[in-house]
Amino acid sequence: MIPLDRILISSLLLFSLPAVHAADGQKVFAQGGQNPAAMACLGCHGPDAKGIAAAGFPRLAGLPAAYLSKQLHDFQSGSRKHPIMEPLAKALSAEEIQAVTATLAAMPSEPASASHRQQMAADPVQKLALYGDWNRKIPGCVQCHGPGGAGVGEHFPPLAHQPASYLVAQLNAWRDGSRSNDPNQLMVGVAKAMTDDEIKAVANYFANPVSPEVKP
Repeated sequence: MIPLDRILISSLLLFSLPAVHAADGQKVFAQGGQNPAAMACLGCHGPDAKGIAAAGFPRLAGLPAAYLSKQLHDFQSGSRKHPIMEPLAKALSAEEIQAVTATLAAMPSEPASASHRQQMAADPVQKLALYGDWNRKIPGCVQCHGPGGAGVGEHFPPLAHQPASYLVAQLNAWRDGSRSNDPNQLMVGVAKAMTDDEIKAVANYFANPVSPEVKP
């Protein structure tokens, strides 16, 4: 029979694990990982993890942990390229990735604006974002990334409130082949079908979302 004191100690350790996990994630975010090459996230993504638009650094706050984890593992493997993120991700342990992505996912972020698909968008940018252009095999952005660009699951991250410069850079990366870590290989075709002006316009649309008025 297991002594009562051992049961109590095991229970205390079990209940303390989530707090330790959360604290580790916050430490990686604010101070970096154990490896000195794993720099603190807030240095580029801001103290609130909402990104730094002027530098093109994306928002991480509120993004799904599974999506963030996949991107870090893709940077580790080299299937997603970035001169800063590749060595940083490679310096993180699997436990640190799990902890910091959970911390980032739990951080508050601005909600996406509601998009009303029943309203026929008169503005061409809004129309492209909501409905796409099927003649060019471009689906509406919200059809994959959710209403208002709020994101859907592991593979379709939020677009709303991401810096426009970051969104432009990613669409251009899909176009030129420097990013290809889309499991469905959907974004490559979409980005190549869009013009430079459309890429900039749609990026600005989601970076500064405004709920469209619904007329009775």
